[in-house]
Amino acid sequence: MTVARTPAELDRTPRTAAIGTFDGVHRGHRAVIEATLAAGPQPTVVTFDPHPREVLGNRVELLTTLERRLELLGELGIADVLVVEFTLDVAALAPEEFVSRYLEPIGVQTVVAGANFRFGHRRSGDLALLRRLGIEAREAPHVDGVSSSEIRRLLADGEVRAAAELLGRPAEVEGTVVSGDARGGTLGFPTANLLVQSSLLVPRFGIYAGSALGHRAATSIGVNPHYGGAERRVEAHLLDFEGDLYGRRLVVELWERLRDEASFTDESELVAQIARDVAAARAATRPGR
Repeated sequence: MTVARTPAELDRTPRTAAIGTFDGVHRGHRAVIEATLAAGPQPTVVTFDPHPREVLGNRVELLTTLERRLELLGELGIADVLVVEFTLDVAALAPEEFVSRYLEPIGVQTVVAGANFRFGHRRSGDLALLRRLGIEAREAPHVDGVSSSEIRRLLADGEVRAAAELLGRPAEVEGTVVSGDARGGTLGFPTANLLVQSSLLVPRFGIYAGSALGHRAATSIGVNPHYGGAERRVEAHLLDFEGDLYGRRLVVELWERLRDEASFTDESELVAQIARDVAAARAATRPGR
């Protein structure tokens, strides 16, 4: 898959394009992508970074980083992605200007989108306008009950299995492994401490079963109350893993929320509970669709 930051980086060739932010690449987005793949030549996504709502002054807790979004689009079979840097100037473009600046130069002949698709200044462009401009516009099937906002709500409540139903894949938390307090190693359960981008949504505090790098994982999200912590931490213990993860990007799947965070009377009680969490992580089943 080719990822371009400007139209000039892509050949002008007949294309079928999906346009949108596609945060989370959930089942609703996938319906659009699948229709794009089926519709015609050189399936392409035109997406935005940063999130348009952020640029317009609204706080958005993102479901995926741009890097992860691009990986997911590539896995679905998209050939090319044009990442448009979303600015206030881009927000001010009339729909016709957006088409002439970003779609025509790369040869877009067909656009696939949902019935409620809008683009351009004040969301004044739609599928009908595209047709008037000579672009074939196809309506993708709607997936009832699936939206990024509903997925955010479920994750904020720790409902990772319900979120996976809407995502069409397990919920994830992603970050770069940085040094932590190293307590896990002394307790016999070393953890990868993740530095998570501030723009990303982190699910409700608690202990989760899941996986990372092909290994089962028990992941703690929270402030580590047993040690009187105040700063949020995301720490993943990868079962049966040996190796150095420092500095590495890590995507951790969250399959099931096991319990709330807790304080313990002593470290032996803490270690016993971690052992139970690890056993639960071994027994957990991956949400699938």
